[in-house]
Amino acid sequence: MKKHFAAIMAVIGIGVGAPALAEFPEKPVSFVIPWPPGDLEDVLTRLIAEDFQSEYGVAAAVVNKPGGGGGPFPGSIFVAQAPADGYTVGSFVIGVPLLGHKIGIPELTPEQFDPLGIFLTYPFVLAASADAPFDTLEEMAEYAKSNEVALGHFGAPLIPTRVSLAYAKSAGFEWGTEAAFDMLDCNTLASGDSDVINTTLQLILPCLDDVKVLVSITGERISLTPDAPAIGEIAPELDIGLWNGLFVRRDTPQEARDKIIVVAKKTLLGERAQQIAKDTGAGVYWLDAEASAARIAADSATLEAINAALQ
Repeated sequence: MKKHFAAIMAVIGIGVGAPALAEFPEKPVSFVIPWPPGDLEDVLTRLIAEDFQSEYGVAAAVVNKPGGGGGPFPGSIFVAQAPADGYTVGSFVIGVPLLGHKIGIPELTPEQFDPLGIFLTYPFVLAASADAPFDTLEEMAEYAKSNEVALGHFGAPLIPTRVSLAYAKSAGFEWGTEAAFDMLDCNTLASGDSDVINTTLQLILPCLDDVKVLVSITGERISLTPDAPAIGEIAPELDIGLWNGLFVRRDTPQEARDKIIVVAKKTLLGERAQQIAKDTGAGVYWLDAEASAARIAADSATLEAINAALQ
């Protein structure tokens, strides 16, 4: 009789002695950043990981998976190939959700990710060394019409690079050369590897007095470089912000999403993260999943217009 009772209970899902489903999280969580350590997305994601570990009592760590000239896509492939269980979270730049599924990468096609939230607008800039023979973006454009100007960037498919290439076309010049780098900082300019670099302000803060910031690729001027215009002031059709957000695979359970979001939002609006914003000129905030999806859609339309102009 007891055997029959146990069999019946098992059939209806409440078997005698059946283990309860484990709540998320029950094992270590990885926040994957497809760039080397040190930039803003890395610093802020590490704060999120620290707070996640403190909140839930499981290990949480940042895993850096840089991809060289491939930009963020090798790292995002790693996330796309992980189980959709919330234990592998992507900390991705704008290029992943806008471009990853459109440029012939099988592992990212069709769209693989949903946003949990966007949390960072990079203070992305075009900068030159202090002794460059031009002081503004417009002067650089005129100079480049009769001189070769080498552009350094983080990858040809990436949004800042597309904006830089589109500006050249609209301004009537061609970059002498353009090449992708894993790191674009003070040394890149000092060594002469590039004449102009497309990088984040944080990476050139140590030598900010020795460089010229020509323009910011942001929605508005950066507080630390108020004299440098935003790209939208010069070319309104190129007005697009460069951001980073947390993403999970589309089949990830809502429970896991919610628990990650709770910690991330608290972290990004907290004192440590907001101090980073003040120190670097970055925008640090929390845009929820729905609003993030809307921003992705709007930026996708802007990017399509930029790509059409580059044809």
